[in-house]
Amino acid sequence: MKPTPFNAESDLPPTPFGRDHRELALRLKQAVLAWKPHVGCFVWDREGSIPADSPFPDRVYFILNLGHFLRLVGTAERVRERLVWLPTWHQARLAAEKHGVDEKSLGDICTGERKPGPGEELLRLYELLLAALEKS
Repeated sequence: MKPTPFNAESDLPPTPFGRDHRELALRLKQAVLAWKPHVGCFVWDREGSIPADSPFPDRVYFILNLGHFLRLVGTAERVRERLVWLPTWHQARLAAEKHGVDEKSLGDICTGERKPGPGEELLRLYELLLAALEKS
């Protein structure tokens, strides 16, 4: 069965895939954000390690079947090494709490004069998480 690709003009993205999100996720990886590849994660294949086309733009993949990724890339360790995890809002929020980001900072994401636009809240979560990782 041939996959139906994501259509950026008509489909609502499940999570942001923009360059800023991918680059900040790469910085999280470089800051050693712990991640165990598992079902339910979005990943960015920035090096082109996966020979199969992605249904999403810019070589972003969703892990629906971890075994499939292991067959394509190798071991779970190689998946961690070669791919960049793109935490969803929920995953980023849990990781931020785990790394000691305080509730006030997390709550401040949605307050202020201007509400964050689509994708901006996740960028702010990534930034808070990155700051916490760089402190430790």
